[in-house]
Amino acid sequence: MEQSQMARVKLGTQGLEVSKIGFGCMGLTGVYNDPVPEDAGVAVIRRAFDAGVTFFDTADAYGPHTNEVLLGKALRQVPRERVQVATKCGIAGFDAGGLCVKGTPEYVRASCEASLVRLGVDYIDLYFQHRIDQSVPIEETMGELKKLVEEGKVKYVGLSEASADTIRRAHAVHPITAVQMEWSLWTRDIEEDIIPLCRELGIGVVPYSPLGRGFFAGRAAVESLPSGSLLSKHPRYTGENLEKNKVLYTRLEILSTKYGCTPAQLALAWVLHQGDDVVPIPGTTKLKNLDDNIEAVKVKLSKEDLKEISAAVPAGEVAGSRIIGILEPYSWRVANTPPQK
Repeated sequence: MEQSQMARVKLGTQGLEVSKIGFGCMGLTGVYNDPVPEDAGVAVIRRAFDAGVTFFDTADAYGPHTNEVLLGKALRQVPRERVQVATKCGIAGFDAGGLCVKGTPEYVRASCEASLVRLGVDYIDLYFQHRIDQSVPIEETMGELKKLVEEGKVKYVGLSEASADTIRRAHAVHPITAVQMEWSLWTRDIEEDIIPLCRELGIGVVPYSPLGRGFFAGRAAVESLPSGSLLSKHPRYTGENLEKNKVLYTRLEILSTKYGCTPAQLALAWVLHQGDDVVPIPGTTKLKNLDDNIEAVKVKLSKEDLKEISAAVPAGEVAGSRIIGILEPYSWRVANTPPQK
């Protein structure tokens, strides 16, 4: 099957070019739902590629490890030079205190080399620090990432859930191509500080969970959550918070009829219209949802339309924290590092 053409955008100012919409692979190996069989996961990734998606996002923490292996198997079916692979390091696992986050040069190098093997590639197009190690100066972490770029193992460097200070300090060591942050109609907090900083420095933005962790695709609003889903513990998906948030979904649902699309497509189109430097990475395990997400690229919105959609889902009316408590200590708001000695 010949690959469909999709609009391409420059992510950051260092030369990385990707499809206007990416694909987040995390859910294929479970988290919000049961893992899908390997052949089904490969089929989803291949369908995305055939539809014009060339930007695929994974991480060594997903699975752990199995998500990279799955993406690697799918990549063997497509021309390597036509895809942009993003993966991440930094989450070493869980301990009694929550996440175990590492950013030492030794850990970064070992993680990168292990990811290359699992993915079956010679280089990683975009390598993110997944969470910020608040005990290691960001200059030390970035120094090693810079070496990996110089060695050809990594082409471009990114940060995920990093504070403004960390982004600025990291960028001074080696250019940051992209910052990956949660951004959607119901998570807007990066708009005040992070987005203006990225535009000042020429850094692209990769919004994860652009559909509100599936909420605007109907998850929990019209569909029940799978048993064992991590979302059953998410503050926005539980108790009174969920009931309040369903009101926001209903508003978007009503509005979507005006634009001739689904609520998910409208929510995704809103993110896509936030700028030419914005590339969301929605994920799904279902081929129909994948096709619908890709169709969102065709939804055209004016500035007035964007205001209307934003007003239907005011950030101040969203009930509950955006992240599960165990992850709060690693939010971008507190992701600062000690000064370099």
